[in-house]
Amino acid sequence: MGRVSYIRVSAFVCVVLALVGVAGDHRVSAQTAAPGPSQFEMGAFRHGTHAESQISLELPNTNEFPLETETVSPPPPTRSSFMATWPSVPGAKGYSLDVSQSSSFDSFIEGYHDLDVGDVTGRVVTGLSRGTTYYYRVRAYNATAPTGYSETSAITTAPTTGLTIHPTFDSSITGNPNAAAIQAMINRTIAIYESLFSDPITIQIRFRYATTGPDGSPLSQGLVSQSDTGLYILPWNTYISALRADARTNNDNVANASLPGSALSTNMRPASANGRAVGLNTPPAMFANGTVGQGGPYDGIVTLNSSKPFQFSRPVNGNSFDAQRTTEHEIDEVMGLGSRIGDNTSDLSPQDLFS
Repeated sequence: MGRVSYIRVSAFVCVVLALVGVAGDHRVSAQTAAPGPSQFEMGAFRHGTHAESQISLELPNTNEFPLETETVSPPPPTRSSFMATWPSVPGAKGYSLDVSQSSSFDSFIEGYHDLDVGDVTGRVVTGLSRGTTYYYRVRAYNATAPTGYSETSAITTAPTTGLTIHPTFDSSITGNPNAAAIQAMINRTIAIYESLFSDPITIQIRFRYATTGPDGSPLSQGLVSQSDTGLYILPWNTYISALRADARTNNDNVANASLPGSALSTNMRPASANGRAVGLNTPPAMFANGTVGQGGPYDGIVTLNSSKPFQFSRPVNGNSFDAQRTTEHEIDEVMGLGSRIGDNTSDLSPQDLFS
């Protein structure tokens, strides 16, 4: 199986959420919407990661790749989520999950009271508060009647302040037989990112595992993954002023000292998450179908192509793509690591300032 194709980019970016690393093959399509409450024009871009292998290019994109159910290794809790796991019950057709801040379960976290999670042995619980202890229990159900509750388990979310990535799992993940392994991989990735950044902002990302994009259109041949990201179009001076004002470290000051003395483009196009990282009013603006507008709840959407042979645990065998590596790369894009290269605009993205 071939490797995922990346283009390495060298950059020193003082924007808090921009990472020095790899950038994939951009297939950018900009779209605009009426200005939202931030008073900046909105837009969106799409990034695709393609496979090098000719064999992979010829794999069909119409059906999910058959997967073996992977063993779930619970990832560490994040600042807003944790993974509940439980042993399989013989004969069970599925499981119901309760989550509470009370060990007596006299109240429940919204959306997690008798939640039918299907025939899986794990579920990521999201939308939680940092540094808080939660309790969960499950009961199996089968063709005749539900069983009793499992023993109560307790887990505490990460207490540190800093970046919070709030995942939303599309039904293409929660309804998949391998849902627990997919969610565990995503939460493991989120825990890594949250350990790297201290700015206290929250990023909203929707995750999908499908053969179509958020708008329902088929993913192109050879595409391994895709990210759709909301962006804002704002004047050069507005972004540069915010970038300079956000300097917190000596590295920030050194980077800012290299900024050009005059405008290189009329506007800047930061991702919504990237704008908030430097103090701009750029709220999430993307809807579940990939369009943007006022009230859109997501900063971006990450889609793994379910027609490709992914492995969600590590180490990865030689016949599979590393789902974690691919997910990390698409999260980079949603966070704002990207360039105007390949776009049909002369406006710069934040990374272009330090290329």
